[in-house]
Amino acid sequence: MSPEYREYISHLEESLNRLYEIARKARAKGLDPEFQPEVRVATDLAGLVESFIGPPGVAERIRELSNVMPREEMAFKIAEEIVYGRFGHLEEEAAAEQAIRTALAILTEGVTAAVYLEGITRVKIKKNPDGSRYLAIYLAGPIRSAGGTETALTPVIADFVRKILGLDRYKPTEEEIGRFVEELRLYEREVARFQYHVSDEEVRRAIRNLPVEITGIQSDPVEVSSYRNLPRIETNRVRGGALRVVNDGLIGRSAKVLAIVEDLKIEGWTWLKNVRKTSKKNSGFMEDVPAGRPILSFPSKRGGFRLRYGRSRNTGLAALGVHPLTMEVLQNFLAGGTQIKVEAPGKAGVVLPVDSIEPPVVRLTDGSVVRVTEKNIKQLKRKIDKILFLGDLLISYGDFLYSNKRLLPSGFTEEWWREELKASIALNFGDSVEKAAEAAGVPSKMLRSFLEDPFKNKPDAPVAFKISLRLKVPLHPSYTYFWSSISTPDLKALRRWLLDSNRKVEGGKTVEFRGRIDLKVKAILETLCVPHKVLEGREILIENDEAYVLASTLSVDNPDLEIDESLGVIENLNRLSGVPIRDKAPTFIGARVGRPEAAKRREMKPLVHVLFPVKLSGGPQRNLMEASKKKMITVEIAKRKCPNCGALTFKAACPNCGLRTVPQKVCPRCGRTLKDETCPTCKVQAVNYAEQTIPIKKLVDEACEKVGFKPKSLKGVRGLTNKTKTPESIEKGVLRAKYGLSVYKDGTIRFDATNAPLTHFKPSEIRVSVERLRELGYTHDYMGNPLKSPEQICELKIQDVIIPEDSVEYLMKVANFVDELLVKVYGLKPFYNVKSPKDLVGHLIIGLAPHTCAGILGRIIGFTKLKVCFAHPLWHSAKRRDCDGDEDSIMLALDALINFSETYLPAQIGGIMDSPLFIIKTINPREVQRQAHEIDIAEKYPLIFYEKTWSRASPRELNGLIDLVRHRFNSEAQFQGFKYTTPTSDINSGNRESLYKTLKKMSEKLEAQLKLAEKIDAVDAREVARIVLDTHFIRDIAGNLRAFTTQSFRCKRCNRRFRRIPLQGVCPRCGGEITLTVHRGGIEKYLKNARMLTERYRLPEYYAQRISLMEEEIKSLFEAGKEAKQVSLSKFVAQS
Repeated sequence: MSPEYREYISHLEESLNRLYEIARKARAKGLDPEFQPEVRVATDLAGLVESFIGPPGVAERIRELSNVMPREEMAFKIAEEIVYGRFGHLEEEAAAEQAIRTALAILTEGVTAAVYLEGITRVKIKKNPDGSRYLAIYLAGPIRSAGGTETALTPVIADFVRKILGLDRYKPTEEEIGRFVEELRLYEREVARFQYHVSDEEVRRAIRNLPVEITGIQSDPVEVSSYRNLPRIETNRVRGGALRVVNDGLIGRSAKVLAIVEDLKIEGWTWLKNVRKTSKKNSGFMEDVPAGRPILSFPSKRGGFRLRYGRSRNTGLAALGVHPLTMEVLQNFLAGGTQIKVEAPGKAGVVLPVDSIEPPVVRLTDGSVVRVTEKNIKQLKRKIDKILFLGDLLISYGDFLYSNKRLLPSGFTEEWWREELKASIALNFGDSVEKAAEAAGVPSKMLRSFLEDPFKNKPDAPVAFKISLRLKVPLHPSYTYFWSSISTPDLKALRRWLLDSNRKVEGGKTVEFRGRIDLKVKAILETLCVPHKVLEGREILIENDEAYVLASTLSVDNPDLEIDESLGVIENLNRLSGVPIRDKAPTFIGARVGRPEAAKRREMKPLVHVLFPVKLSGGPQRNLMEASKKKMITVEIAKRKCPNCGALTFKAACPNCGLRTVPQKVCPRCGRTLKDETCPTCKVQAVNYAEQTIPIKKLVDEACEKVGFKPKSLKGVRGLTNKTKTPESIEKGVLRAKYGLSVYKDGTIRFDATNAPLTHFKPSEIRVSVERLRELGYTHDYMGNPLKSPEQICELKIQDVIIPEDSVEYLMKVANFVDELLVKVYGLKPFYNVKSPKDLVGHLIIGLAPHTCAGILGRIIGFTKLKVCFAHPLWHSAKRRDCDGDEDSIMLALDALINFSETYLPAQIGGIMDSPLFIIKTINPREVQRQAHEIDIAEKYPLIFYEKTWSRASPRELNGLIDLVRHRFNSEAQFQGFKYTTPTSDINSGNRESLYKTLKKMSEKLEAQLKLAEKIDAVDAREVARIVLDTHFIRDIAGNLRAFTTQSFRCKRCNRRFRRIPLQGVCPRCGGEITLTVHRGGIEKYLKNARMLTERYRLPEYYAQRISLMEEEIKSLFEAGKEAKQVSLSKFVAQS
């Protein structure tokens, strides 16, 4: 670690220590469940693993091994040592369970270690039909939080432990295989969908090959109907945890798992190569298309997104770069932070603006074809008739490496051309730019500028041809069209038209082609994306560089040259032009819009100000002010006793003498106070709460008086879900109500935002002065020059965060809330003193992902106009997140230290998830997830990389050629000195809010989706309509119809649910009115839109008939018998 970085980390630790000191003083007042801050500091991965999982003593061993082997290898080594008794003797089953949990906790960097406390319920040694013993692992729902790849490694580690224990393989029966398939399909229909859709055969193949049994406890009250009461499966209900591990883990991510297994040289898992079928009818991103979220390009369709390799300062870690103009051309469905589902290399990523890559090409309503630029976008926007090319999609090599997907052929780009030019100069001119420039007939300064910055400095067309001809390098990509998109006969037809048209030559250069419109030639020009004009619908006009390029490329000056129909288009062009020409766009990537970007306050549903129970006394809004009118209310709440004066209270400190109170053991059945853990009469386990009558008016009045504010509404909860029914102080709720804040389940206040990566920034982009940044440690830009200008580029420190502007007002309110809490409730001095947004800069926050229980310390250094949270990829990865479209929360560190309590967490399985039980104060790059280790941080990709993409090489073959984060471990460079290949001028550019969010009605969203589909050349609007109908509307209508006939009922007053309507017709608990939980409006909401799709796009008759059948079913449910009158039995008797 460099002295500069050591000072940075030291400053973070000192700032955190100051906050802890304030929190300790506040907690010492006894107003909270514990007298100390409950967010514990974790020094490293080893400490987290031992604290959560154990066994005792493992932390030191993890630290020892981390110096000599990679984390994955260390996980297996620790598992082996646990089984062999290094940390104490355990019985076989206990040893296997401990080994699997600890190894998995190490693999997930300890951040999701708590998952393995609840996600793995037990590990058991069972018997095969032949009497041999095997290992079975029982999984529960929370296992999903570990992440798909890590859950898939659960059976791999279990298999490793099985071998050490000398156990046989799991040998499934045909009934057990059939049961798993039936259960998986049932879960999909009745409970939830999986991330991946896999075939029955793929599931059977996986279960047959599994060396350990993947089973689990029931997760949902849905039972199988065929394969019931099997001897080795304890439940007939679905086992969600087991299903997800097999479906989304082993099968869905088989390529990633195989890569890890091969790296670790673990035997017995080669079957993963064949578990997934390689040929699929269409890509996964099109398997579900919700209404309102457009398909932007069909799989590998010409005119979609062109694959471009590289990483900008705001991409990588699954984040993708698109041109800001692409966002506008796509009717603003894309914005910075919007998720798109993609064909390759992963499932999805957020899009962020990169303006140095290829922009879109469009056809206007008059037939003209234009390359979109910043200068012409305003004039063009309303005239666009067809989007012929969406522009580039920037994807990093690291994303292919992590996904373990073969590289796809790279298009010819400026960066590749630079490497070709560089290689030619080295080979033919001994690395002398001057000699090469002289040979090419161009100034050496110009040639050097092309090498230094190929994005800004591009040759004009004549210079480009001169360089190609004389230096034997391919023609510059700016003058290379999408030649591989047309056929040789098309090329012949285009050349014939050029020869027949009127050609204008000035100074020996072709500057214009003008010819009669030919529909075939017009289509060819559009496919090639050659800019041209259409004059009065009769003539095609090609001007300037485009005219020169076509004339030179197709050798119009040599009309006697013939096109050889036995050769491909590129080969013919090389022969005609006399210069090498590369394929500009061999690979197009399919994509559709996923989740919109998000930056919003975290609220429980419904909103809560304070974790205090009011049962039904607060009315539907759970309003403590309303409840206080009753003076006394009866609620289930903690029962505690003062050891000094004997006073009974629910508070942690005695209201009389201030001493810490002691929890009382109470029988939940008879209510008596107990000395032991079990009631001697009722034989039930004691609890620490009881139904008690509390003076709610007095408590609320005292709280309001103490803080000097009386809210109109103070929203509590009906009942507490934590183990001891411990409430929060009402004073905190009053202050939250004053500032319009919402509390989360653990007592913290949070703001959620979409994750976005950033390694470099300009001061001007984050609205912070150069002077303030220098105070924060940014004294130099990333090139080592003193920081003086707001336009210089600085490298982001790994724990600094740029928060969305949308969060600023809310976080300022939180800061003011904390200050007033310190002053009026705890009797301390204020800390934040925030009066304007700039006052937030420099303050500490905690970042937390929902599936973890360890927050990451961060520091606010600026603000972004996008609805994302920009942070270093290592910071996001330390939270166990990438940037594929997920949202995480941030909270002011002092709010968490004072107000978080583990006591408040729900008692059910998974309750401890999404809580800051620990805070990681410093990030160790070695201890973040593997995906971040494989981020490429090179300034450029070498020539051999681009060449290898054409042989579809495995990314692992090129491992040593491109600088990665993991190549820098154990050096100063692991923290800083990162580079990027592709520049962008402004990380805030482009659209800032997706059209999906601004349109409120589904009919408006659908209409916008269809209009866009009709505009995009790479999309078939009719097929989009069919997919939306199939995967959204019909499924939704049918599902709601089924839900209506099997629905439960609800009390309007107390919200209690009933399987069937009570006999007395009202709620037996409170006398409230009973209502439906599924209504007719919910069933019919998409019916009109569904019918419109079938008619507008003339979809197959099947769809019209299906919709008609559903309409009839709805009528039979709601309208049958409306006109009929009740007939007496005597009438039937008389008729007979």
